[in-house]
Amino acid sequence: MQAKRMNNISCKDFFKNKKVLITGGLGFIGSNLAIRLVEQGATVTLLDGIIEGHGGNEFNIDPIKGEAEVEFGDIRDAVLMNKIVKDKDFIFHLAGQNDHVLSIRDPFPDIDINIKGSAVLLEACKNFNKTAKLIYTGTRGEYGTAASLPVKETAAINPKGIYELSSLTVQKLFKIYHENHGVKSITLRLTNIYGERAQMRHNRFGVANWFVRLAVEGKTIKVFGDGSILRDFLYVEDTVRALLTCAMCEEAYGEVFNVGHNKPSTFLELAKNIVKIAGKGDWEMVPFTKERLIQEPGDFYSDITKIKNIVGWEPKVFLEEGIGRTVRYYEEHKQYYW
Repeated sequence: MQAKRMNNISCKDFFKNKKVLITGGLGFIGSNLAIRLVEQGATVTLLDGIIEGHGGNEFNIDPIKGEAEVEFGDIRDAVLMNKIVKDKDFIFHLAGQNDHVLSIRDPFPDIDINIKGSAVLLEACKNFNKTAKLIYTGTRGEYGTAASLPVKETAAINPKGIYELSSLTVQKLFKIYHENHGVKSITLRLTNIYGERAQMRHNRFGVANWFVRLAVEGKTIKVFGDGSILRDFLYVEDTVRALLTCAMCEEAYGEVFNVGHNKPSTFLELAKNIVKIAGKGDWEMVPFTKERLIQEPGDFYSDITKIKNIVGWEPKVFLEEGIGRTVRYYEEHKQYYW
């Protein structure tokens, strides 16, 4: 019943005049979320530390230039966070170190930025704005290797890397503050997100977008292994819609939801689709690198029954359509991304 009620309320009506903070707001998902919220009449503040190689890009918010407040700063800065959370109705927490390869080489940025930074945010809310509603974006990597498919929220948790472990720790922090201090929150375990406004300068995360760059440049996409590993690639527009519909749904607070696609694809299918849609480039099979192999969980796709039943969300954009939009965006704007 709750999901049906929420679907009858437009995001524009709901978020109009709401005060919203997005951490990591100049990044991939944060900027797409910001554009949607500004379009819906929200008063939006974006916080971004512009960490090298992580995708913070002022061009990402070009469509709403001057319509959102931008604060350049670090989520670990308690003085800044104490100030910036005041009077916010919603806080979408997307900031963090999310370079999986770096986390294998050096665990401390994940511990310092992701865990400490999130604790600083939660303390700021506890002390200066306990009525703010928080939405945290975690990762499907918290599950590790899937024991069975599709993966439900009740599946065993066994992260294979420091980044995934830090994400799980942050999720537990949000749960503690929700239950002990009344700081309401939702955690979304995101799958493989692709689409416009992602960083495209390296291949350490965002494999689908990196494949798009290679094809747009007419280069060869390297597909690890035999290409048969399954993933549920999710278009960023669907991801933003999940964030917003969850934020609107009172029954969602205190919950953890998978956010993925119910139509998984292999990496080989992904590469072939991108080459076909771009009309250039090629693909080839290559062995896994040592670092990639350490973190590779094998086949993974999410069970999204819970979020569909409680919130009323499910993906609308299928792979070919999403890839087509993504290719067109980077063909037009590649000078801002590589």
